[in-house]
Amino acid sequence: MLDDDPPGEHGYGVDLIVLFLRLVMSGISLRGSMRVLEIHAQAFGWSLEIPHWSTGRLWLMRLGHAMLTMPLPQANDWAWLIDHSVQIGQEKCLVILGIRLRDLPPAGECLQHQDLRLIALVPRTSWTRQEVAEVLEAAVPRTGVPRLIVDDHGVDLHGGVEIFQQQHRCTKEVYDIKHKAACLLKQRLEKDLRWQAFQRHVGTTRCAVQQTEMAFLVPPSPKPKARFMNLQSQLEWAEGVLDILREPPAEVLQWVTGERLQAKLGWLKQFAAPVAEWSHWQQVVNISVEHVNRYGIRRSTHKELKQVLPRRYAHKSTKKLAQELLDFVAAQGQQAKPGERFPGSTEVLESCFGKMKVLEKQQSRGGFTTLLVSFGAMLTDITRQTVNAAMKHTKTQDVYQWCKEHLGTTVFGKRRLAFADGATNTR
Repeated sequence: MLDDDPPGEHGYGVDLIVLFLRLVMSGISLRGSMRVLEIHAQAFGWSLEIPHWSTGRLWLMRLGHAMLTMPLPQANDWAWLIDHSVQIGQEKCLVILGIRLRDLPPAGECLQHQDLRLIALVPRTSWTRQEVAEVLEAAVPRTGVPRLIVDDHGVDLHGGVEIFQQQHRCTKEVYDIKHKAACLLKQRLEKDLRWQAFQRHVGTTRCAVQQTEMAFLVPPSPKPKARFMNLQSQLEWAEGVLDILREPPAEVLQWVTGERLQAKLGWLKQFAAPVAEWSHWQQVVNISVEHVNRYGIRRSTHKELKQVLPRRYAHKSTKKLAQELLDFVAAQGQQAKPGERFPGSTEVLESCFGKMKVLEKQQSRGGFTTLLVSFGAMLTDITRQTVNAAMKHTKTQDVYQWCKEHLGTTVFGKRRLAFADGATNTR
């Protein structure tokens, strides 16, 4: 039986709140979580009132607001991870997550959501360097001046950090290695005529086979944003299809003839050599990004990375790429003091953005909603202690006030108002 002791003056027991929030954080929708509780209450004979899904939504928002506003320790070893989250509409949300360097997970382990603290969450219709710098300055009272800021070197983010550093010389800036690697790939591929021809063929092939018996061989759809950070799926597809073309498995020939394979996908053979070269580039990038994610950035990182990269390369271009990445990591490491270790990636923050969109479900297609305030809920272990503290710290009115000040009328709200008359028009 669930403990019915409510936190503060709350109407529901803390155990029920914890269970509901854990269901939501596991990927179950708000309405689905309500239904799960109903089923369990019926199955186990629980004599308790099941909260409506909208009540659970408010719990989630209150927990997120508490994580955004509860005091954090002041220290000089904070690392801030900053990035923008974008949905439809004009708004971009600047998020600052933080972790103290002393609290970094042991070398070999990646940062997890629960390792981080929410420092700032600021949606706006546009961002300039100066505005980013102002938000960074406004965040200083939360933690003290950070030891470093990790970002993707977007124009406004990097520019804002540079302005911030003019006032805080002790703060270092670390360039996210995944974005750096994507830029190095972009420099090479955008000028490569072979890559341009390959992409044209991929697009034509996608249209030609997706509605045929060969749909299981359709190329992966390209990502409109950050496409040079997501090359691996295309390269794996090309390598896999080339293997099939060389020696079609019996299983594949049950569904499609060899002649059809050659007619629709045979063009890939002329790209066998460049695909192999590009795949070696991707391998070097993967090893470098993985190493920095797990071990961070310190003065010796470039030497350690060199030990895990291949000792020999089939192409001079791959060797040159590997050296550029080693030089980059070495330059980043020079900013650290002896014995100091920095996080070198914002990948965990990007993962939070992805989890937030899963939490919003289809609402993420309508721009930022009031559910945005629950962002911080993803960064905490949902326990009786944290829920108790959050519900006592943040009231429902605090959530409504934050949404009013930072969001105004959302895209979804504007759409609802715009079509309100049409919905009731009976003509």
